[in-house]
Amino acid sequence: MRLLGALTLAFSTAHAVAAAPAGYFDFATGTVLEAGDTWVSAGKRYRLYGLQSCVRGTSYTDMRGNRRDCGDASIAVLVKDTSPVCALVAGHTDMTFAVCYASVGGQRLDLAMVMIAQGYGFASLDREGRPISVAYAVAEQNARAARRGLWQFDDVQHPAILLSRVARNRGVSP
Repeated sequence: MRLLGALTLAFSTAHAVAAAPAGYFDFATGTVLEAGDTWVSAGKRYRLYGLQSCVRGTSYTDMRGNRRDCGDASIAVLVKDTSPVCALVAGHTDMTFAVCYASVGGQRLDLAMVMIAQGYGFASLDREGRPISVAYAVAEQNARAARRGLWQFDDVQHPAILLSRVARNRGVSP
């Protein structure tokens, strides 16, 4: 969890960007985080495109043998202190997908990529089980191989496997 603390500290000390550039919107004050990839702002639900966070209520065992909520770990990384700005990618009736960039050290970084590369998020898969973004899938493989973030814990489950299993048990194709 030292990495999580360092990542959060790095994000929280980043300077604020004055305003979102044209075509983007600010990750607004009053935003309610539902998961490490989903939030509600001004009554509208948003989700980071291409990112699957840990499912809330699933757990992993930390280095001291304590059970921790995997979804809470993902939420902790989706921090508002980075002054993220987002752009809409696609909208549905109940969910709007967005790409977001965080300001860190004067640079704008793809928030989903940061979460995946640090091991606190996973590359989303389409209905056929293929990654939505090849770059995100490569970042996930690298994080897993390096045992970064949640990958350092032997019992962490990839949420796509868990969600696929749930869908299969319901008789629904994932």
